[in-house]
Amino acid sequence: MASVIEGNVDKQGKRKHPKGLFLLFITEMWERYSYYGMRGILVLYLTEQFISGGLGMDNATALQLYGLYTGLVYLTPMIGGWLTDRLMGLRTAITIGGITMALGDFTLFAVQHQWGLYLGLFLLIIGNGFFKPNISTLVGELYDKNDERKDSAFTIFYMGINLGAFFSPLIAGLIYGEWFYSNQNGVEHFGYHYAFLASSIGMIIGQILFTTLSNKYLGDVGKKPSREKATPSNSENAKPLTRNERHRTAVIFILAAFVIMFWVGFEQAGASFTLYTRDFIDRTLFGWEVPVSWFQSLNPLFILLLAPIISAIWVKLSRTDRGDFSIPTKMSFGLMLLGLGFMIMVPAVLMTGSDEGNITVKANMLFMIFTYLMHTLGELCLSPIGLSMVTKMSPLKFASLLMGVWFLSNAAANYLAGHVASLTTTFGYLEIFAYLGIAAIALGLLLLALTKPIQKLMYLDELDEVDNR
Repeated sequence: MASVIEGNVDKQGKRKHPKGLFLLFITEMWERYSYYGMRGILVLYLTEQFISGGLGMDNATALQLYGLYTGLVYLTPMIGGWLTDRLMGLRTAITIGGITMALGDFTLFAVQHQWGLYLGLFLLIIGNGFFKPNISTLVGELYDKNDERKDSAFTIFYMGINLGAFFSPLIAGLIYGEWFYSNQNGVEHFGYHYAFLASSIGMIIGQILFTTLSNKYLGDVGKKPSREKATPSNSENAKPLTRNERHRTAVIFILAAFVIMFWVGFEQAGASFTLYTRDFIDRTLFGWEVPVSWFQSLNPLFILLLAPIISAIWVKLSRTDRGDFSIPTKMSFGLMLLGLGFMIMVPAVLMTGSDEGNITVKANMLFMIFTYLMHTLGELCLSPIGLSMVTKMSPLKFASLLMGVWFLSNAAANYLAGHVASLTTTFGYLEIFAYLGIAAIALGLLLLALTKPIQKLMYLDELDEVDNR
């Protein structure tokens, strides 16, 4: 097990990442392929006419259902993390989650009615609760608390997330809009359910790889429940958290509150951005119309291109006399970049208006491209840093639970994102995009101002010490 955690050493004596990281990279890549392929077309599927292969919901209802689904997807990890801490190893929980999600996607494919939709979404929500917090925690368990490779490892892991997220909307767009698209007597029919089948297959591939290769590349890591590893005796299990552990836990909750605003804006990608792109963006490229779902591949594409650069910047800064930016500072940058992205959309909406029934001009797709670029830069300043922070500062016996709490902020944000997106049907895109941009920039500045007091509660230099105060 020690060799798995410590990793290999190259000829220059530098420590390489353990091979288990790359198994988790591949597993997460296929899970994200499954999730984003389905998510990329969900609102389109809900709002498409029944005769054309959809469910015929109005925009507001579809956006609220989208928000409820994505919110619950991030709520159940707290429950799944709590159960995993007490009852099972991380690897068992990941397997349960993967199989359940594969069944959920398959249900969406096999049953093309509303009850099939609800059953499929329910299975996806439950499965994600077991999978999502535990694979992130498992990445952290490959390293010691203060291992300098940890931030880099989570950025690499984040690239796996986005490799799957990049390909899935492209393939889903080809499946529903090209390969299984038909037009008979002027009636279009889209193959949405076959795209759901592709998501199920992706989940199955990832789970097979994880199950067959775990013993070889992970050793014993992730086999035992976190509570058993952290506190082998009842007396130790009952021992209260130290003052520093309580303060670090409080920091996780404080930063999670700020992160809610980020994800409310960011998750417009699958909600209001999807409908705005469909109705108001000129998607014609060399005489061919780009599928709506393809725009959701912009974010993961930018991450794949920029994540190595951002990671290198963090490492280079950490080696300077001044040191790297603090975790709250990086997150404040993320919020402000999100706000700038929405500001880019304001002139586009001023040009097009918000009435899809009376469109006189469409906006250039560059508006949406640069918005996704700003949001991606913001995400790289916030999301992988947050995952790394939780694994660093969580007391070991509550590691998966606090990772679930971190995802709870995503749950609240996704639920709110659906409701905010539905308001575009009442107030229009201009007001919603502008308000989101202003709010994100303001909260980013507030977090920047609170950086020093938050840092005092983190005690990062004492994480490897026994603190009995």
